[in-house]
Amino acid sequence: MKFIVGKTTLLDAVTMVGKCVPANNTVIPILENFLFTLEDSKLTIAGTDLLTTLITTLEVEGEGNIAIAIPSKILVELLKTLPDQPIEFMINAENNAICITAGEGFFNLTGETSSDFPKIPVIETPSSFGLPAMVLADAINKTLFAVSGDELRPAMTGVLCSLGPDSMTFVATDARKLVRYIRKDTIAESKVDFILPKKALSLLKSILPHEDVIVSIEYNKTSAFFNIRQFRLICRLIDEAYPDYEAIVPKNNPNIVLVDRMLLINALNRVGVFSNKETHQVKLDIDSNRIIITAEDGDYSYNGKDSVECQYTGTALTIGFNVKLLVELLKVLDTDQITIQMSGHNRPTLLFPFEGDESEELMALAMPLMLN
Repeated sequence: MKFIVGKTTLLDAVTMVGKCVPANNTVIPILENFLFTLEDSKLTIAGTDLLTTLITTLEVEGEGNIAIAIPSKILVELLKTLPDQPIEFMINAENNAICITAGEGFFNLTGETSSDFPKIPVIETPSSFGLPAMVLADAINKTLFAVSGDELRPAMTGVLCSLGPDSMTFVATDARKLVRYIRKDTIAESKVDFILPKKALSLLKSILPHEDVIVSIEYNKTSAFFNIRQFRLICRLIDEAYPDYEAIVPKNNPNIVLVDRMLLINALNRVGVFSNKETHQVKLDIDSNRIIITAEDGDYSYNGKDSVECQYTGTALTIGFNVKLLVELLKVLDTDQITIQMSGHNRPTLLFPFEGDESEELMALAMPLMLN
């Protein structure tokens, strides 16, 4: 069996699928391979870590049908060294021998039997809906950074997706910060919640096209399937109950700041240089239409101070934050001005874009630090 494919085309495909392949898997070594499936002129390449599977399809000049597992690392390393030219693969189905011809070069390696490769998940009687790629990209960009890395709380290591007939809501939190992103222009026929893992969303982000095509999404109780042009991403959902995040969102916030977002970010970055390197604490004194930002590092006798004009409604308030966390949240709001709503120095603080698209709603929540 043989097929011929362009080097650049193949390298792009295996580089993308390779993001799903675990490195140095001593427990299940077959996972370090790509699964190549040739059906005449169609080549399908798959990689998996058992929880997430990425598949892509290429058009090639091919003869015959065969499936074989090919070592991923050596194939990618070889392709990176080759100039852009047609590459021929000759595969012996009897002993899994692979001969690769590229120009004057001949390279031989041994694959593994395709039956040893994990079965690609299929979905039966799925629910499905379509989502514009740009909407999905916005949801990932605005929430993924807030996902927790604490494996002891698995529900928080993914993004909660709540689908309904009126809107779609995406939520991520690590208990110190929280982001909720609502799309009112995208709906599903029935109400359902599921948690998408961080790795799957990172892969999904990398394969989403920049133009506004529709992503077909299928799901059942255990898995979600994303179909995007030549790619198919399959991921195991996180089977945990998501924490009741709405319970920590304060409802009454009489202290409200309207401020230029970039002016505040720049001032926080300047003062943050002088904050303690462990706590990254900055103090905000808010009163008389001005935010005074201070930080100090007692270990080195460093201190910094800056201020930003604002419009303020409420009583004088002093509150502390991790400056890195606060700047991270401010960056996703993505409007010229933002509002900050507070109920007290020890209560969660809410941040909102001041003006935005009527079809979307974004809220960020920051937990304050106890001031020394």
